[in-house]
Amino acid sequence: MTMSMQSLRLLMGSAHTCGYLPERHARSAFVDPAFPLEPALYGALLDQGFRRSGDYAYRPMCQNCRACQSVRIVAGKFVSSRAHRRCQKRNSDLELRIQFHLTSEHYQLYRRYLSARHPGGGMDPDDADAFQEFLNCSWGKTEFWEFRAGQKLVAVAVVDRIVRGLSAVYTFYDPDELDRGLGTFAILTQLEVAVAEHLPYVYLGYWVSGSEKMDYKKTFKPLEILQPGGWRPLDCIAADGALPDNAAPA
Repeated sequence: MTMSMQSLRLLMGSAHTCGYLPERHARSAFVDPAFPLEPALYGALLDQGFRRSGDYAYRPMCQNCRACQSVRIVAGKFVSSRAHRRCQKRNSDLELRIQFHLTSEHYQLYRRYLSARHPGGGMDPDDADAFQEFLNCSWGKTEFWEFRAGQKLVAVAVVDRIVRGLSAVYTFYDPDELDRGLGTFAILTQLEVAVAEHLPYVYLGYWVSGSEKMDYKKTFKPLEILQPGGWRPLDCIAADGALPDNAAPA
């Protein structure tokens, strides 16, 4: 794996409006699509701050900004809060079913989710091909976790399996079921599975200090954040006054 990591070639993407801090511009570095990825290597890339979108592994590479910080939950040490327990109680009627392919039912739910939750967000809900390209992964071990109330599909969590845990890729849900807290419930379910299968971590992607849409990730403790010297507990970094450097707009 060391040789594979050393032979990685990165390509720079073009600048675009940041999805987390809209007043800024963002840019990402991508692993060359010609490079053969597989789950074990991708797990190593996650520990270097990468994520995936479809088959593409990327990490933010913004000039003068380091606001996007990779975070993961230590599954075996997770302690649920009162709010988490209320969320679990609200969703105790749901059944989990794990699928290995995206379906037309998933796509219809995704369309409703985008139309209600992210209108004008740059993702076309009528583009079925883009839906498949965004969530599927030809080289990974990707699962589609369905949450159903009876036969009704209320949420889908896209989860990648890696050697050292689970990676939460994306979750979409019925916009008429907001009171359930389905995004939080999906993560709580992933934590339960990780603990049951003795997997050490659940990776949550990026956390951005000052981004309201990212604040929910701080409720999962202990949460570790990737720093130049490796993973450190977020609470310890905050106590040290060394929160991630948002720097100046790129």
